[in-house]
Amino acid sequence: MRIDVLTLFPGMFSGPLSESIVARARERGLVEIHIHDIREFTRDKHKVTDDYPFGGGAGMVMKPEPVFAAVEHVMGDVAEPGRVILMSPQGSVFTQQMAMRLAQERHLVFICGHYEGVDERVRQALVHEEISIGDYILTGGELPAMVVIDALTRLIPGVLDEESVAAESFTSGLLDYPQYTRPREFRGMTVPEVLVSGDHEKVRIWRRKEALARTLERRPDLLRKASLTPEDLRLLEEIKRDKAGGTGEGRC
Repeated sequence: MRIDVLTLFPGMFSGPLSESIVARARERGLVEIHIHDIREFTRDKHKVTDDYPFGGGAGMVMKPEPVFAAVEHVMGDVAEPGRVILMSPQGSVFTQQMAMRLAQERHLVFICGHYEGVDERVRQALVHEEISIGDYILTGGELPAMVVIDALTRLIPGVLDEESVAAESFTSGLLDYPQYTRPREFRGMTVPEVLVSGDHEKVRIWRRKEALARTLERRPDLLRKASLTPEDLRLLEEIKRDKAGGTGEGRC
């Protein structure tokens, strides 16, 4: 995959995209990431990228000319045009399913908005999709772009072990089950016996029940959308009975 990022603040990307899983994916040639300074595509000596909005109002708006020039530049570098994504609070809220879909693309171009947003003609003529990472306002689109890039990069085939990805929160539609490692006992807290029993079927059921219980407690909205099996429904009934009885012994 090739990813091009168009931004007014290219320095923000040097650290996050040069560490951990994203860095290893880049080193192995699984993803190619290019950061472009939108100011380099202006035509005036002061490299102005914003102007006052027509009709008045507070703030500034990103000008269309440098954004168009930047997108056309990166598209000219590839044989097949990519998908252009505008990071915007007006976009669709980012999900794991969206990350999985974007991970299948060959070329993505991210436009990082700033100020009061971008000229509407950028949306009309260039943008295929607008993405938001939540219902809050950030200084610009750089941090959201990093979030999306991190989430989709780890889903590119070969970046991570497929089994690890399949077991993560949201991949199955549920939150993840609790995880434990050594030591078996720490400050009076012990690892659940089932996890050291060696019985793989009991471990599987315990983990599924814990994932269902955690999702029911913290994100019940996910259960309404999840594809639940007859076993899941039975486990949910057990969880609700345990909760009604005031005991967590069945899960702990």
